[in-house]
Amino acid sequence: MSREMERLLTPYDVFYLYMVPEKFYVVPVNDFSKVLVIDRVVGTTTVQNSYTEEKLPNPQCRTVIYGILGLINLLGGSYILFITERKSIGTISGQEIYQIVQTEMLPCSAFKERNMSPQQVTMNQQYVSMITKVLSTPYFYYSYTYDLTYNMQRLYNVQPDFLQTPLHERADERFVWNKNILNQFNSSDIGGFCVPVIHGFVSINKCTLNGKSFLWTLVSRRSCKRAGTRLFTRGVDAEGNVANFVETEQIIEFEGYQSSFVQIRGSIPLYWQQYPNLKLKPPPKIIQENNNMEAVSKHFKSQEPYYGYQVILNLIDQHGDEGDIEKAYRTSIRILNSQRVQYEAFDFHKECRKMRWDRLQILIDRVAQTQDAFQTFLLLQKNKLISAQEGVFRTNCIDCLDRTNVVQSMLAKRSLCIILKKLGISEVGEIDNAFEYLFKQVWADNADIISIQYSGTGALKTDFTRTGKRTKAGMLNDLYNTLARYYKNNFQDGFRQDAIDLFLGNYKVSVLEKTNGDSPLVVKRGWKFFMFPSLLVISMAMFFCNVIIPAEYTTKSLLSLLFWGSMIFITFTVTLRDGPLFVDKPRLYNKSVVDLHYQKNVV
Repeated sequence: MSREMERLLTPYDVFYLYMVPEKFYVVPVNDFSKVLVIDRVVGTTTVQNSYTEEKLPNPQCRTVIYGILGLINLLGGSYILFITERKSIGTISGQEIYQIVQTEMLPCSAFKERNMSPQQVTMNQQYVSMITKVLSTPYFYYSYTYDLTYNMQRLYNVQPDFLQTPLHERADERFVWNKNILNQFNSSDIGGFCVPVIHGFVSINKCTLNGKSFLWTLVSRRSCKRAGTRLFTRGVDAEGNVANFVETEQIIEFEGYQSSFVQIRGSIPLYWQQYPNLKLKPPPKIIQENNNMEAVSKHFKSQEPYYGYQVILNLIDQHGDEGDIEKAYRTSIRILNSQRVQYEAFDFHKECRKMRWDRLQILIDRVAQTQDAFQTFLLLQKNKLISAQEGVFRTNCIDCLDRTNVVQSMLAKRSLCIILKKLGISEVGEIDNAFEYLFKQVWADNADIISIQYSGTGALKTDFTRTGKRTKAGMLNDLYNTLARYYKNNFQDGFRQDAIDLFLGNYKVSVLEKTNGDSPLVVKRGWKFFMFPSLLVISMAMFFCNVIIPAEYTTKSLLSLLFWGSMIFITFTVTLRDGPLFVDKPRLYNKSVVDLHYQKNVV
């Protein structure tokens, strides 16, 4: 099927939303004959073809929207989510790609809160703020005609009848972040009104090199399977899904040619944990009672249909706390003994110590022959396939953020130079300073956004990605981000994890919450939670008062300093010992999707 025919499947991209107390009407701006009617009293959703503009409510009660994200059921009833502002960021295969700028969440029933207790109203407001929190995390992207959940090679390989299916039905569920709330509609004929969205990073750039113009695009798709925050979501689950799994695709479009190079990243596919406990770097620990060999096998088998041959680039330390996980990972791959999985360990911190970041080239050179053997997807117009990508690099560090992005950008640059030479854009396969600057900035932006989505802060080591060298200013910025991560991971990520679980449907508001007001959001704090931090603050205040106020130090003032200093030491030690007690933990969990170890140690 041609792209022109594919466009006709979802012709609507701007809608009028009519809002009256009894109903919502969603109408394509250029086609008043097809109307999505949402009954706010009964709760039904229907697509009707018998409307005319005269039958619709007064135009004064309408507003412009750009699509529907879905429905979600909270304590206050069902809420519908609309895209109210978008930004075009360019085209892929000639089809427009949008970034969501603003959304709006409206209750389907305006009367439910009247029958709720004050506590239920408060809990419902927390649920609403969770959904808002997820949608305000940068960035969500969508297209009305191009399937952003598939890379180019997968789109090329699908059957023509597959492309006739509405986008929201055929999209890859791994990357559709609003799949759960789209499924809440009770009407099957909603394809023209709803859009599947991905979460990650998209950058589309019009470039010129040696007088030749081309499009260079970077797309990172974050998986919604085992999604969560940095320290609360690690490793693998029972289905083989890993935390922070991201597929990153680099695309070149030039004079009818389309090239795609795909890489993936994801948490080490073992059962392991690293729950926050007020320490700057909690030690990662393998969960020995779970079947790690089975988890590794499931993960790599699940990836093979999508990516073929997989080369693991493991960048974690091979000593200390990380060393135990590296050893277990290496051992598991050896036992797996798959001809389709190759293991390459590279101790990033050891090899690049003393700012010797040039030594990363050792790893790139080591896997260069494999990268050449993989090739890249290259397509000529009229669907003439020149080459296909036969395998991927699966890169990871502990977080799959900072070290991972540095190595991925270097592999992407090598692939880019090969393709530019093959397409005749660069005779020697080199890029000029202007394009190299753009390349580095985009990959650094990719690092920052993926890091914000997982850890809450920008990435570390982006000074190397942006400039090609490690700088003191970059190290200071890393220190700031490290401290910010510490605060967010310990004192904010419980709420953020809950928000993600609620949005993705891992937790569903129960009937009991609606009837008797029982909510997991209600937390009862023990006396330790209030007493020790209060004593620590008071002790620090008194210590500094005794330092500043006396005109001269006496035996009494020195004893007072000693007392309050001892109090600081004791309360700080006790607080750190009971660190997990003071951490903001997730409160929403579902026994069907969260392992028992998580419940035992976190909830």
